[in-house]
Amino acid sequence: MGVSSVGKTTVGTALAAALGWQFVEGDELHPGANKEKMHAGVPLSEADRAPWLAALHAAIVHAVERREHLVMACSALRDRYRTVLRSDCRGVRFVYLKLDQSVALARSAARAGHFAGPALVPSQFATLEEPHDALTIDATLPPDQIVTAIRRELGI
Repeated sequence: MGVSSVGKTTVGTALAAALGWQFVEGDELHPGANKEKMHAGVPLSEADRAPWLAALHAAIVHAVERREHLVMACSALRDRYRTVLRSDCRGVRFVYLKLDQSVALARSAARAGHFAGPALVPSQFATLEEPHDALTIDATLPPDQIVTAIRRELGI
């Protein structure tokens, strides 16, 4: 979890590959209207996020019911979003990729083809409620070091 351009997809993909687990890119579950808003630099409202959070939670529940392991990349910026995602699924763990706003802006500006551009970075930091119960990792580390730290700290 973390703000736009923090490396959630890069790290999540690498972690899932290292573990042989399924990877879900949370951005792919956004309704088209959400993607259009974000592409236009318009932050999502709570109403916009509700169906997206429900879809993410459904993917988690599906994995739990099938006793499958899952790595999911999503922003999960507020505590209440993380509560919705976790709900009654006790095994859900959050990894917070922490990054300064200036670095996120630079990364976002350098990233081509993503619907969430630099205009959204300030609103993401304004929305962010840093988690108290997540593993916090410095997102400026190389992805392989982040994956190693996640595996070490979570014992996986």
